[in-house]
Amino acid sequence: MAQGTLSKHCSCRDEHGKRLGPRCPRLRRPGGEAWSAHHGRWAYQLELPHKPTGDRWQLRRGGFDDRDDALAELDHARSLLNLPGTDTGQRFEIAVTLKKVKAGQPLPSRDQVARRVRAGVSATAGMTVADYLQQWHRGRKIEATTLRGYESHIRVHLIPHLGNIPIDQLHVAHLQGMFEAITDRNTEIEIARSSDDPAIRAQAKGARTTSPATMHRIRATLRKALNDAIRTHRLIEFNPAAHIELPSGRRPKARVWTAAAVAAWRATGRRPSAVMVWTPAQAGEFLDYAEDHDIALYPMFGLILHRGLRRGEAVGLRDADVDLDTGIAVITQQITTDGYRPITKKVKSDAGDRNITLDTATISLLRTHYARRARWQLVNGPTWPHTGLVFVQPDGNAWHPDTVSNRFEQLIAGSGLPPIRLHDLRHCAATFLKASGADMKDIQETLGHSSIALTSDTYTSIILELQAERAKADAAAALVPRAQRRAG
Repeated sequence: MAQGTLSKHCSCRDEHGKRLGPRCPRLRRPGGEAWSAHHGRWAYQLELPHKPTGDRWQLRRGGFDDRDDALAELDHARSLLNLPGTDTGQRFEIAVTLKKVKAGQPLPSRDQVARRVRAGVSATAGMTVADYLQQWHRGRKIEATTLRGYESHIRVHLIPHLGNIPIDQLHVAHLQGMFEAITDRNTEIEIARSSDDPAIRAQAKGARTTSPATMHRIRATLRKALNDAIRTHRLIEFNPAAHIELPSGRRPKARVWTAAAVAAWRATGRRPSAVMVWTPAQAGEFLDYAEDHDIALYPMFGLILHRGLRRGEAVGLRDADVDLDTGIAVITQQITTDGYRPITKKVKSDAGDRNITLDTATISLLRTHYARRARWQLVNGPTWPHTGLVFVQPDGNAWHPDTVSNRFEQLIAGSGLPPIRLHDLRHCAATFLKASGADMKDIQETLGHSSIALTSDTYTSIILELQAERAKADAAAALVPRAQRRAG
């Protein structure tokens, strides 16, 4: 490889106005042997690896006041070109990188280029956060729902706010700016929603705020990606996502639909909390309404309300996992969604893989459901699909999880009851269990929580609130009054 040469240049011009450059006589001391210490500036020239076309080209850099500074950068440029060894492709990419550095700007550090060479990524234009995150996401081999969450964080938040920043220049301040911008956007949405001007309120229609819990998940996605950039790809040495502080991402506190809360909701349309729990009387009223207006899904809603299954667990419950004679159901699989596509998979944790004891009311409800399902099958005849699932549509096909949620919301709207989410039926089940005498360990195991702390943190406050509303009942089923129906 060429060693490179040093020279001196100046801006002097001859009588015709042309620059003299290295030909200026003032660049040399009298006698022409040594360079003048007071005129001109130092420069260097370095032969670069030949282009793919075979053409020669050089790196020329000038403007150095001191010869040693010019020599140091020349040595640095040579060391960068030597990093890939015999890999001519990488050497050429490094040459391109050097040629793109603007005059007056420093060459990239040796560590920066060495990391890229070791990682096997392009040594040309610096990799941006967007480039890296997209490459990282494509290479992940993980559960589809987790991958979709990563994709959403990357697309909606990380790339719009951080995408153009070179990954090796990403700092804590950039992340602080992103989360401040997200918080500001939340404020804009809330202000627009509460405006008296319909036009301003319309601007917030369909807009969603980003909760503190979601911000924590966004940071977790970036932290994981940057950890891989350090450990696996060796692109960076510092992870700014590990040093950013965010407000607490605690879950919203669950509240009970007390008479006062219902009155306030009817007057303002606002829920006291994102997580709401019905009283036993309200739960019973809902089951009565569901039985009259959606008999196909009524048994599923009853099972969730009494035994606290997750939506996916109820949709994915198999006939083979239910024994009504012993009153035991085994929760081993769930049907969730990836986007809108239903996917069947194991329950989310070892704690979620559990046996639950069915109460007498639920056993009766399921026996009636099985009889009704048999009549559906008889009507459909040979077209009946054998899904092996407990809960199916009247044509025998599996329920889509989103359809179950939509039908639940339609029933609430029709019933006039204060709104809760389908997942909140689970909270109702836990609350009624505790109020009827179950301890936290029993509730933890029934719900499939991974720790008793999660169970206690989630339900202690709403249990106390519910107990203040009515006397403690003897059993969970007795807490859910039902309308009297005629036999037959």
